[in-house]
Amino acid sequence: MEFPSDDGKFKALDDINLTLCEEEFVCILGQSGSGKSTLLRIVTGLLEPTSGSIRFLKEEDPKRAIVFQNSNLLPWMNVIDNIALPLKIHGVNENEARQQAETWIERVGLDEFSNEWPQTISGGMQQRVAIARALIQQPELILLDEPFGALDAFTRDQMALELLKVWEEFHPTMLMVTHSISEAVLLADRIVVFSKRPGYIIHELEIPFPRPRTAELRDRTEFFDLVKNLRNLLTAS
Repeated sequence: MEFPSDDGKFKALDDINLTLCEEEFVCILGQSGSGKSTLLRIVTGLLEPTSGSIRFLKEEDPKRAIVFQNSNLLPWMNVIDNIALPLKIHGVNENEARQQAETWIERVGLDEFSNEWPQTISGGMQQRVAIARALIQQPELILLDEPFGALDAFTRDQMALELLKVWEEFHPTMLMVTHSISEAVLLADRIVVFSKRPGYIIHELEIPFPRPRTAELRDRTEFFDLVKNLRNLLTAS
């Protein structure tokens, strides 16, 4: 993937070959500027690759949803209407859309906040709304671009556990970009490590910890050792 620049062109990604399996949770790690978010935007269809292609085996153009670092909630809509919005856009009637939104509000633990405005709830709650808005579409693939990057450390840890619960219950296929090594080890089935720009895959690692996983996993020596090894790999990349 190349972009124009004052000096001609610069290459963001180089020779990426990545396969995702159904119901797999894959995390991408890499330093800033390594092309991780660019890859997500290509997979989502927001960017057209300058070379190569994205292929989906089951459908030519499967339904995809993306969750960004900022929740991107519409400030003039309350929580329930923000969650219901994708269904309304696709022609679902008002009552049915709201009923489905109410179900997802409960699943992400925000049933007491359904009529609140986005600006009146915390950052962590806003990201829960964004995740519910993605899941209500029942996409074949969910892409998450540093979804907890703007949160404080405690809230980020809690949100990672919330996302883990969602995956354990519904098993959506997920591709997530994160700068948190421990977050990736906790959540992922597989971790893909990118080089510096232009980004290419320097390492892939299957996470050995069985599911279901809980917060206690983060206290195990094996967890710390794996995080340390990945940190050393990223430092050397």
